[in-house]
Amino acid sequence: MSKRKGLSVDEKRIKMLEIFHESKDFYQLKELEKIAPKEKGIIVQSVKDIVQGLVDDGLVDSDKIGTSVYYWSYPSKALNAKKRKLDELNTKTEEVTKKLKETEKQVETEKVGKDDSEERGIIIQELEALTKKEDELRKKLQQYKDNDPELYEKMNSDIKVIVEAANRWTDNIFAVKSWCKRKFNIEENLLDKQFEIPSDFDYVTV
Repeated sequence: MSKRKGLSVDEKRIKMLEIFHESKDFYQLKELEKIAPKEKGIIVQSVKDIVQGLVDDGLVDSDKIGTSVYYWSYPSKALNAKKRKLDELNTKTEEVTKKLKETEKQVETEKVGKDDSEERGIIIQELEALTKKEDELRKKLQQYKDNDPELYEKMNSDIKVIVEAANRWTDNIFAVKSWCKRKFNIEENLLDKQFEIPSDFDYVTV
């Protein structure tokens, strides 16, 4: 009987994001270390590294509240990251295409009335490198274009759930603020300053 193969890093990242996107909720690391192995087959020893990697890549948000660190990610977060990458690839493709055209024009100019030269050889090599780079960028660009409509449709269908989740946490924050004011006799503006709550903090509407 063959030994079951473990999840790759990419598979763990995808499954970790599923935890956030399916629940639309906030988690502490210790909660993820309990949920991930049970629901997604991610070994507990790798949970911290996977979560931190997603935070570093901008796919998961984190914030410290009191002494606890909370993590969260909505489907729109992944979509925005995908769109930013798409914009970057578009920009790079345009730059390479522009330089490619300039190089092609220069090659044609160099051809007129001239034999092969070292300079012409360098230009041709640069042209070939740029052509290869353009092909690579266009392939990456196509991958993002192929995936983008599906992600965009998913974002639209998730907007209502995302807003409800955000407003649920807004309820919780207002409740905690109210309890703190009664319990410790603290003014609301001091609470807002202490926990970096903006003065215009309110429910999300669409």
